[in-house]
Amino acid sequence: MAYEFPKARHPLPSAGKDELIVIAGAGGFIAGTLVSYFHDKGFARIRAVDKKPLGEWYRTTPGVENLSLDLSIEANCHRACEGAAEVYNLAADMGGMGFIETHRVDCLRSILINTHLVEAAWRAGAKRYFYASSACAYNTDLQKSPEVVPLKESDAYPAMAERGYGWEKLLSEMFCQEYWAERGLATFIARFHNVYGPYGTWDGGREKAPAAIARKVIEAKAKKTNAIDIWGDGTQTRSYMYIDDCVKGIDMITHCDALVATPINLGSSELVSVNHLVDIAEGIGGVKLERSYKLDAPKGVAGRNSDNTFIKKVLGWEPKTSFTDGLTKTYRWIETQYADRAAGKRIVE
Repeated sequence: MAYEFPKARHPLPSAGKDELIVIAGAGGFIAGTLVSYFHDKGFARIRAVDKKPLGEWYRTTPGVENLSLDLSIEANCHRACEGAAEVYNLAADMGGMGFIETHRVDCLRSILINTHLVEAAWRAGAKRYFYASSACAYNTDLQKSPEVVPLKESDAYPAMAERGYGWEKLLSEMFCQEYWAERGLATFIARFHNVYGPYGTWDGGREKAPAAIARKVIEAKAKKTNAIDIWGDGTQTRSYMYIDDCVKGIDMITHCDALVATPINLGSSELVSVNHLVDIAEGIGGVKLERSYKLDAPKGVAGRNSDNTFIKKVLGWEPKTSFTDGLTKTYRWIETQYADRAAGKRIVE
């Protein structure tokens, strides 16, 4: 965008270890891991919020205040932000491409969460506010080839975001920027690129490609079908970011004053095709499967990759976990979950 948002003139305050931080969407994969991350860093007061009943949260962390609240309701956002020094908004109704392409209304309605939560954070006097955006905010005209040119932050404009989910993210970014420019709430915005890892959704329709493919390989082995269905023709490309890199990046971005109200890529720059993803999963599983391609299935844009020039310049860092290493850990976790489900045990799906 041509408009330049004001930079911080003085160092911005951050939450101390004894001050309250609020993490929204904490019953889900990324936010649940972020709760554990900050707890391990020594933050003594963490409020985790999610609309799901506590028994359905992907993970919980001992010593954390857990609230089951629907944050699309304004009053619940004010309750969640009471006394907060920092607020992390990772709450959204979303999933993998199969969900995003068939539940656009649900994805768009997530704008209610950020609209109410950023207002509540400002009214509560929060020092910093983080918003989890997405690479789906980028112009889809730049993502029509599997050999995609890596997307840099300015490529979000002229705007032609992914319908539903992408447009919701782009408009919510604007809310965050204007709350800084007009009201002085220090906001920070990261555009996630396909986060995956243990404790993530791996079955049921909301899972993303790494977990879906890992599950299909595990299932083919267990059922001895020797076959796998692949959505699309297998040439689609993406970069995938391991969860540990994601939560570290969130922390670094939110506490970098140079990034106030400035969207930034948070993703790996390692481009992987769906076919190669299957190759890696087969290698981990020690199996070779017959592939059938579902050309009418949801598959999203042809290619998407993260240009990490800006994050390396500002933070001197970028996500570093190789996809093979990350998928190996994810595959082994899903393998355990699959076996536990077969044994009738409680699992994360």
